[in-house]
Amino acid sequence: MIASARLVTTLAAPLPFSGADDAPCLEARPGGWRMLQRGDEEVVVREPAEAGGAELRFPAPWPRRFGTYAVAPAGDLAVFAGAHALRSVDRAGAVRWEIRHRCWAGCAGHEDFAEYGGERDHRYGSSGSVGFSADGALVWAHVRGPLATDRGPAPGVGGAEEWLVIDATVGTVLARVETGTAASGSEHVPHPDPRQMGLSVGEGQDGSPLRWGRWDGRVLTVDRFRDEDLVLLAVSPSGDRLLTVTHDQNTLAVQRVADGATEAELRADVLPAHPGADPDDEDAEVFFDYLGGLIDEDTAVVGTVESDEEFGAGRHWLVDLTGTRPACRLTYPVPVSGLPQALGDGTWFTASPTCGVLHVWSL
Repeated sequence: MIASARLVTTLAAPLPFSGADDAPCLEARPGGWRMLQRGDEEVVVREPAEAGGAELRFPAPWPRRFGTYAVAPAGDLAVFAGAHALRSVDRAGAVRWEIRHRCWAGCAGHEDFAEYGGERDHRYGSSGSVGFSADGALVWAHVRGPLATDRGPAPGVGGAEEWLVIDATVGTVLARVETGTAASGSEHVPHPDPRQMGLSVGEGQDGSPLRWGRWDGRVLTVDRFRDEDLVLLAVSPSGDRLLTVTHDQNTLAVQRVADGATEAELRADVLPAHPGADPDDEDAEVFFDYLGGLIDEDTAVVGTVESDEEFGAGRHWLVDLTGTRPACRLTYPVPVSGLPQALGDGTWFTASPTCGVLHVWSL
């Protein structure tokens, strides 16, 4: 089956894309979409046009290859997760707070980027991530413990990877637990309830553990959802459901936030082979990409671009999560490249081949 995409708008990237810049991305915000782009020297945030379209800039403490970042919903702070520390900065570049932790590259420690920027272990090392709660009051951070302030092991913390809940204003660590992971990288996926957060951890070929955190103001509890290897793609607009894909990229599923129970799933092998593939090629399998999302409560947009690339243009799929109709291949009025990323408001976006513009789509 086929579903047609309609172009809603085209948005120019705030930074000219180069090898020193990441592709821009969008976040759904009240009044429209917020665009973010990370360069080597700064993060640029373009607020929704309906909210004035202001362009905000946050000086970066280290180049993009050496960590990840998150920007507060209010646009007043950015937090950078680096090899040795979490650092919160305002738009003037002033440091609001910093939390130092064990180095992701395993070194004894460095005080300044100039000391480790040329080292291969740091350049290609593992990394953690950060995410703001929906109300901006909390920062959730995945780091390597122990923290520099530790004078001994914290209760339940033995120097392994940790998940922190932090007061976003002053940087006080409110709670911390071990994640039981060995990350090469991770990503935070926020929930509409500021007391909840998802953490998707990539361990390379070894797995993709999913952690779900709940903070009640005193205690941080973490659900491991039976320790299944799942990549967390999105949280539904209601906050009741998760969209995941298995580590082997074979099964897309919707699971309840409350208990992790699977409500619906789709196996990639029911999708048709790429039209450019040899029908007799037994190795021409179809599998889902590690990026996708929910355009509304019951509809996902996902890709099979990685498995398609050997045979031609990558395909995008519209998936009905109620199970009432089969997956539909999306068609576009203009050529698109890369992966679809859903915004949860009935739309999704794709980047141009040069990443200079983003195209926003609806059905």
